[in-house]
Amino acid sequence: MPDLLLELRSEEIPARLQRKAAGDLKKLVTDALVEAGLSYEGAREYWTPRRLTLDIRGLTARSADVREEKKGPSVNAPQAAIDGFLRGAGLTSIDQATVKTDPKKGDFYVAYLEKSGRSAEEIVAEVMPGIIRTFPWPKPMRSGYASMPKGLVYGGVEGKGTEALRWVRPLQSIVCTFGSDHDETVVIPFEIDGITAGNVTYGHRFHAPAAITVRRFDDYVASLEKAKVILDAERRKQIIAQDAANLAFANGLDLVEDEGLLEEVSGLVEYPHVLLGTFETDYLTIPAEIIRLTIKTNQKCFVTRPHGETEGLSNHFVLVSNIEAKDGGKEIMHGNGKVVRARLSDALHFWKRDQADLPDLETLKASAEKFGLDLSKPLDQRMAKLDALNVTFHAKLGTQGERVSRIRALARELAPIVGADAALVDRAVVLAKADLRTEAVGEFPELQGVMGRKYALLQGEHGSVATAIEDHYKPQGPSDRVPDDKVAITVALADKLDTLVGFWAIDEKPTGSKDPYALRRAALGVVRIILERGIRLPLLGLIKMQLLAPATLPENFGGGFIGDTFLEICVAMSGGGYGMGESERRAAIEDEADRFAADLLSFFHDRLKVYLRDQGARHDIIDSVLTPEADDLLMVARRAEALTAFITSEDGKNLLAGTKRATQLLAAEEKKGTVVADAVSEALLKLDAEQALFAAIKVASAEAADAVAKEDFRSAMQALSKLRAPVDTFFDDVLVNDEDAAIRANRLALLKAIREATGTVADFSKITG
Repeated sequence: MPDLLLELRSEEIPARLQRKAAGDLKKLVTDALVEAGLSYEGAREYWTPRRLTLDIRGLTARSADVREEKKGPSVNAPQAAIDGFLRGAGLTSIDQATVKTDPKKGDFYVAYLEKSGRSAEEIVAEVMPGIIRTFPWPKPMRSGYASMPKGLVYGGVEGKGTEALRWVRPLQSIVCTFGSDHDETVVIPFEIDGITAGNVTYGHRFHAPAAITVRRFDDYVASLEKAKVILDAERRKQIIAQDAANLAFANGLDLVEDEGLLEEVSGLVEYPHVLLGTFETDYLTIPAEIIRLTIKTNQKCFVTRPHGETEGLSNHFVLVSNIEAKDGGKEIMHGNGKVVRARLSDALHFWKRDQADLPDLETLKASAEKFGLDLSKPLDQRMAKLDALNVTFHAKLGTQGERVSRIRALARELAPIVGADAALVDRAVVLAKADLRTEAVGEFPELQGVMGRKYALLQGEHGSVATAIEDHYKPQGPSDRVPDDKVAITVALADKLDTLVGFWAIDEKPTGSKDPYALRRAALGVVRIILERGIRLPLLGLIKMQLLAPATLPENFGGGFIGDTFLEICVAMSGGGYGMGESERRAAIEDEADRFAADLLSFFHDRLKVYLRDQGARHDIIDSVLTPEADDLLMVARRAEALTAFITSEDGKNLLAGTKRATQLLAAEEKKGTVVADAVSEALLKLDAEQALFAAIKVASAEAADAVAKEDFRSAMQALSKLRAPVDTFFDDVLVNDEDAAIRANRLALLKAIREATGTVADFSKITG
């Protein structure tokens, strides 16, 4: 079967866009071909900085003939309806239609339309111009004469205005060939803005700029390789990684691997060559993180460290060139080294400035007093400066200083729960955001927290305080590590909870497609810390407490006094509070507290479900142990874990069978409105089976309650599983729906007692199987 080769060659495509663009091209083309009636065996996309390539194997040469049935009106329909049917079906006479009979609708007309298949060449030529013109580049551009205003003629070319092709960079050539391995390929010559698809491409712009004629994919790849272009991005990555590691090793160094940088660099070169650059050893006094980011951000180079070492860096870096220089790369290495030295000189300046005193210490005394800061210490000065400048965190949530005050109060409550030293927690909180005012973080925002830890250690802070400054941002994703120092855990929880409560209070919750403040990540971070570090946290109480923390008025909010806490502002903004007495106003605020807290708790539940499912928990088991009021997420997870282990055992099967039979019958009667007694009356228990069941329920309930109080959920379930035998006997010997209403209500109360007893562990009605 024939293969299709497609190449779109342009000027430099940004590295960050290449992989996605190649994937988009593959999907758009293959979807269009399949929709047109073609099929294929396989397709693979490729990309370099100057081209997107698609190799489609085993494409059918022609789409199949199609016979379609078009249903028409009733044979008794008005002539106008019949005429419309004829026009739509392309018939000249009703005699060309067929009459069909439907038992319900009677006789009606049907037209059978024959559509001949089309050649793959015709289909490709038809779909490709539309795909190229509407390609989903994030920021496409118009270029060339064709982009001139419509009607304007210059150099014999008429401008097309907004009709001109929009491409990420000017499109230069198109290759589109089609054919099998055994036959000569053909060119499919569609046209876009004066560029006609052909079989000619070009290699490396410096080493091999001459035209290359290609036929099919295999000789296309070989020809490009001879022309100094390696088409496969994964192969370019392998070459860069291996050559860089070998070059470093040959010079007594180890390469510091960076997968993100490797991906980016492989998208900057078509013919990679690695070289070794150098800078003065004096710059190694700068923290390794700053050196690495400086060299990576500005020059896209890899850093190295002395062979066998795990910390620190060497004064050599690995750069990747797109050309094979005649001088062995001396000029390239010299040029890159010159730029790296200039950038490291700036970084060294930032590093030293951040350890020096600020010039306006007199203006920072009020802020220092507010947070108990020592203005003889550089990091304390930066925190005081952050507060004194009233740096905004969010227009509706106040300044960074106000936010630190809220986090401080929340951390004070959390410290004894976590078991952290309260004084160290307080010190860590007031310094946690200080590095936002350092020049190093101003230049490299990615280093916030990291630089705070370094500066904290330099000024003699406790190790736990320094660790908390860096780790309070963690975890920042499902694969990021969770803090393990208790001070860091406390500050991390306080920071994330304050963020969530604040944005919830101002109604900036995530939507299905948008989460600009990364609130899902923050909530998952709280869930992971709680579960992975075994923290018992009363979330509802903490949320309500934070809702009553000091807040600022929204910008441009009109009206009189509405209070100074999140809740008071939210009540006022929703129209409440005005014209109310103090007691009514407080009641309204309490109602809002309950509503906000329940809504945010539900959000935590959603993140908990995601986390537990990723850990392998069944969704029905999670649902069975998770109630809307459950705010101790650690206990929810432990219940789910115990239930998962127990439910497949023989006792577990007994528990599930016994409870389900009882609760399903009870639910059905409740749905009908059947009266259920409030409590079981022993006087109305007439039969041995119901008396035995009631006795078993009392024993099992007591044992289960005692086990739950000890958080021994497995023992609680084992106690409840003993109900199966008396439940089975009860249903065998007892008619629940007795003619006597009182007896019926009492027997249903027995079933309710079973549901209440098992409900202390889980809602077993939600478990499948």
